[in-house]
Amino acid sequence: MQLQRARRSWRTMIAGLAGIAALWGGPAEAQQAQLRAEANANTVSIITGSPSGTYILFAHDMSSVLDKPSPGLRVLPMLGKGSVQNVRDILFLRGVDMGIVQSDVMRHFKDTGELGRDIQRRLVYITKLYNEEFHIVANKDIKDLKDLAGKKVNFDTNGSGTQFSARIIFGLLGLKVEEVNVPQNDGLEQVKNGQIAATLFVAGRPATAVARLGKDAGFKLLPVPYTRELENDYLPAQFSSTDYPNLVEAGQRVETIAVGAVLASFNWERTNERYRKTAAFTDALFKSAAAFQNAPRHPKWKEVNFAATLPGWTRFPAAEEWLAANRRGGE
Repeated sequence: MQLQRARRSWRTMIAGLAGIAALWGGPAEAQQAQLRAEANANTVSIITGSPSGTYILFAHDMSSVLDKPSPGLRVLPMLGKGSVQNVRDILFLRGVDMGIVQSDVMRHFKDTGELGRDIQRRLVYITKLYNEEFHIVANKDIKDLKDLAGKKVNFDTNGSGTQFSARIIFGLLGLKVEEVNVPQNDGLEQVKNGQIAATLFVAGRPATAVARLGKDAGFKLLPVPYTRELENDYLPAQFSSTDYPNLVEAGQRVETIAVGAVLASFNWERTNERYRKTAAFTDALFKSAAAFQNAPRHPKWKEVNFAATLPGWTRFPAAEEWLAANRRGGE
């Protein structure tokens, strides 16, 4: 009998403690649930590129300018593998809202059809950002582009934007090389050691990895001619000593070509929560245009025109509507 009373007393005490825990834990759990909901409701992610490129710097600038205290907007930059993989991540990877890609990636997927013939309907752009230049960093013994014929050249990692652009560009120029695929920093080390002849970067000037190369480290920037074959997809560009003082002599220019960098998104249905979040980000981005124009923001922001159109692409509906409304408001 005493044992039964003791058990009942013990169960009563446990129930009482559970009730007290519920009183203390209930509000805390509710608060955590609210914080979790707020964090996810107002956070957007942007898949970018490698640490040595310009994409991650642009996304970081967006985060610095647009982030607001909870429950405001939060921009979450993510390292990516480059344009081709970024498109796949935008279309298929959970948690990726947007990505920065090269404008010629649309041509690539239209030509291959590997992601479906409706790629232009599913992948849309919010804005063109800037032009990114084609860098060929070669061993000092390479005199010009033709000297690369038959030699090992790093096209960056498989699936990167640099890889597919290099294949297109070298194909249009009729230049056959032995393709190597390693990360860009590894490529620079292999050029320095004489293992390969050159490594390629598609990045907005000044690209961090190129700008930090030493003056007497055995590197040179090769010029790329702007031929008729390149006119449909690329623009003429150049490097100066201001961009790369260790690689370009004062007063000199190195001719190259450029391709557009694009902020892209999946074309969500208007009723989807992801559409609402992407639209809210777009509104904040466009309203903050002036905040990106001065240091410490990347100098490439000075090239950005949010209203610029992109041939061959479809604009994200909320972005198109924002621009139309503000054009009307300014007339």
